[in-house]
Amino acid sequence: MDIISLPIKYDREKIDGNYRLVMAAVKRAKDLSQGSLPVISSKAQKITTLAIEEVASGAVKILTGEEAVKASEEAKKLTHQKVIDEAQQKETMPEDMTELEKDLKIYLSEKGESEQKKTIEDIFGDS
Repeated sequence: MDIISLPIKYDREKIDGNYRLVMAAVKRAKDLSQGSLPVISSKAQKITTLAIEEVASGAVKILTGEEAVKASEEAKKLTHQKVIDEAQQKETMPEDMTELEKDLKIYLSEKGESEQKKTIEDIFGDS
C-alpha cells in the first residue's frame, strides 16, 4: 500500500496553500470516481491518493480568480446545453421500453379488453 508522505511537497507558486491543494484534490478525486482517466501513471490504488499525486505534481491545472469564475460559468452553460440536447433527443427518438414495461402494457390491454366484454348482468349478476 502506498502512503503519501507528509508534509506533501508541491510547487508553492502554482498552489497557494494547503486548503487549495485539498480542495483541488477533492474535485479531482470526484472526477476520477465518475470515470475520468488518470493524467499520470501511478502505483496508487486509491482514487484519493491518485488525486493528491496529480494535483501536487502539477499534472492537473488549478484555476483561481477570474479564470475560475469564467470556467465555472462555461461549465454551467455546457451542462445546461447538454440537458437541452438530451431532452430534444428524447422527443425525437422513441424510448425503448424495457421487458417489464412491455409485459405491463400487454397485461393492461388484455385486462381492458376482458372488462369491456362484461355485461351489466355479469357485473351485477344474480347473487
